[in-house]
Amino acid sequence: MNNIVVRTISGAVFVALILIPLWLSKETAGVIFSLFMLLGLIEFYKLFNMSKIVSVNWKWASAIGFFIYALISGVIFNIIPVQLLVVIVPLIFILFIGEIWQKKENPLLNVAIIGLGHLYVIIPFLFMIYLIKNDDSSFPLLAGMFILIWMNDTFAFLSGKFFGKTKLLERISPNKTWEGTIGGSFFTLLAGVAIGFLFDQENVVFWIISAIIIAPSAIIGDLLESLFKRNAGVKDSGSIMPGHGGILDRFDATLFTIPIFFAWVVIYKLIC
Repeated sequence: MNNIVVRTISGAVFVALILIPLWLSKETAGVIFSLFMLLGLIEFYKLFNMSKIVSVNWKWASAIGFFIYALISGVIFNIIPVQLLVVIVPLIFILFIGEIWQKKENPLLNVAIIGLGHLYVIIPFLFMIYLIKNDDSSFPLLAGMFILIWMNDTFAFLSGKFFGKTKLLERISPNKTWEGTIGGSFFTLLAGVAIGFLFDQENVVFWIISAIIIAPSAIIGDLLESLFKRNAGVKDSGSIMPGHGGILDRFDATLFTIPIFFAWVVIYKLIC
């Protein structure tokens, strides 16, 4: 019972931190999402702390990554001139050439992991920052995306718990089932219909297709992070959120979903 209470409170705080700023202040939302990005990036590199093959300095990699992220975010919010983005290229190469003097056993693998962290964590959050800054919809696009992801996650869990029998990908995530996946997808679609008809009648088709896109994307994102954790030999990416694990555990579905959702937003705006 205590664990349920802790999970509920922690989850409610997380939801509030995500949704409330999206309606109240783009700048506040940008700061909060940037903090989540930094914590997630640190968690990603710390996954390899116990690895005997990969050797990455999480402080150095996270600092460079956050600086790159801050530069691009500053351009998106019109805080700094776009010309300063030229600084990013030498920063990336500094990370690469640093392996020359480290005398580590697998320098190419270390470089690949550093690059993967930037690709997996930084780029998705930059898509979110762009939507925060440039979204003037009556119902915030990111809010809708997160609600659909959470609906999929919640009802996939409940459907799997009560009806799950057929394993989805047991070698990666033993608890996921096809029944849970189908149940989560169905209720995500219902949520997309509800968002469209109740809050954004001019874009009902957009939200229905968004739900169809988000449901499988969220599942794949969850499985991908599970694959990373299984490879690293850890249960959770961190412990910053009591009862839920780390930031990556909460954003696992989002990190894979947002690039696809972002592409759909751009396509929809072009054709409508």
